[in-house]
Amino acid sequence: MGVRLPTLEQIDNLGSDFGLVLTADEVVAFQQAFKGPLASYGRLDELVPPALAPVAPRSPGYRPAQAENPYGAWYWKTNIKTSAEGLLSGKKVAIKDNICVAGVPMMNGSVLLEGYVPELDATVVTRILEAGGTIAGKAACEDLCFSGASHTCASGVIRNPHNPAHSAGGSSGGSAALVAAGEVPMALGGDQGGSIRTPSSWCGIYGLKPTWGLVPTTGSMPISYSVDHCGPMGASVEDVARLLTVISGHDGWDTRTISARTGDYMAALGKPARGLRVGILREGFGHPESDPAVNEKVRATIAALGKAGVEAEEVSVPWHLDGPHVWSGVILEGAAEMMLKGYGVGNNIQGYYPLSMQEAFARGMGTRLNDVSPTVKLVLMLGEYMHRNYHGRYHSKAQNLRVLVRRAYDAALEKYDALAMPTIPFTATPIPPADAPLGTAIDVALNMQANTCSFDVSGHPAFTVPCGRVNGLPVGLMMVGRHFEETTLIQLASAIEAAGDWKLN
Repeated sequence: MGVRLPTLEQIDNLGSDFGLVLTADEVVAFQQAFKGPLASYGRLDELVPPALAPVAPRSPGYRPAQAENPYGAWYWKTNIKTSAEGLLSGKKVAIKDNICVAGVPMMNGSVLLEGYVPELDATVVTRILEAGGTIAGKAACEDLCFSGASHTCASGVIRNPHNPAHSAGGSSGGSAALVAAGEVPMALGGDQGGSIRTPSSWCGIYGLKPTWGLVPTTGSMPISYSVDHCGPMGASVEDVARLLTVISGHDGWDTRTISARTGDYMAALGKPARGLRVGILREGFGHPESDPAVNEKVRATIAALGKAGVEAEEVSVPWHLDGPHVWSGVILEGAAEMMLKGYGVGNNIQGYYPLSMQEAFARGMGTRLNDVSPTVKLVLMLGEYMHRNYHGRYHSKAQNLRVLVRRAYDAALEKYDALAMPTIPFTATPIPPADAPLGTAIDVALNMQANTCSFDVSGHPAFTVPCGRVNGLPVGLMMVGRHFEETTLIQLASAIEAAGDWKLN
């Protein structure tokens, strides 16, 4: 469509918005000065950028009816595969709906993207197809992923297969529910505050938030660059290890993956855990909202690891209690600037920018913003308030403080191979009614992150494994390891899975 030269009035208004006082002659001079740079924009319109071409032909699939989608966990169903043989041969994978699959509608749980169909495959999607996996469809997720429960998705509430009156967790709730219901053995999730681990814990499956930078997010819709993670969710530790093996590693488009160090995740399966040391994180059990029954299940599972020769003792990391405050400082302004004001892509990052997604999101922001969930409105307004009134000061301070959070966990992990705690201090909460008060809808979407969000700012890998039930609802145990040592977490998770005692409780 081309970039038009601004009128004199537009230039004068631009200056006024920034507090500039321009004379009439200066306005004319600036209009002339605009012409040179705008010529470059004209040339950009003529140049053709590279594309992330799909590796497999496909039909667009279909949106399943309620009878085929009892938990509301599918957004779209597909059957995309290649003739390749590999680690995922014969495996169906659900893709969280914030990740692009070419030719398949993508909504990211929000009316702002309704009707958008990407033309590209995300890097993780390409890797799954090249490893023989089948893309079974798009898993529904929370509105722009801004919820840890499962009641804000624009396509409908996502229900917990263990009790449909309760939340599946979020924001990757559809991914977890599909695995828990046995519809797929594995799925991709995203995690910026706990969005892989929360639904995995509440749905009783395995979910791994990898080290920051291990898995590329090219072709995925972000929230905030410095806390974005993509990772595997599965019905077993082996399913998680298989999927992590395929999707991890350096991607030329994602500069976060430059330092990625992959491990032999399959070899870690069943490897004896004898001699490993686990630190039971004291601060992970003492929240005001902690359920004693959940604490008991987690501690009992850790104690049972002693049969496998694992040593465990309590450790204190006081920074764990301040981690959520640091996380809030990072993500609120980060999300408002990158995802919302940055139209789903942000700027100043060396990476791949899905232009069609950016344009579709900008249209939605301009026409349907009033229709988004309360949590999206909260992040937009609060992030912008902090930006306007405190000029990014708290975001910058939080980014500096995150180093201390990381160092505190690193110090504990010098003595222990992993830290352990409840993934979520309580089991899945009831889904609020559609007419719930605004405050209630927001609170139940964000009240579960006390143990999860700190590891998004520290970047450590965190693996939630099922360890029992309380009143029929699953409980998750979270283990946190050293950066790029996912193999140790898989090794410990295998020992818990092999014991199997929790499955009877």
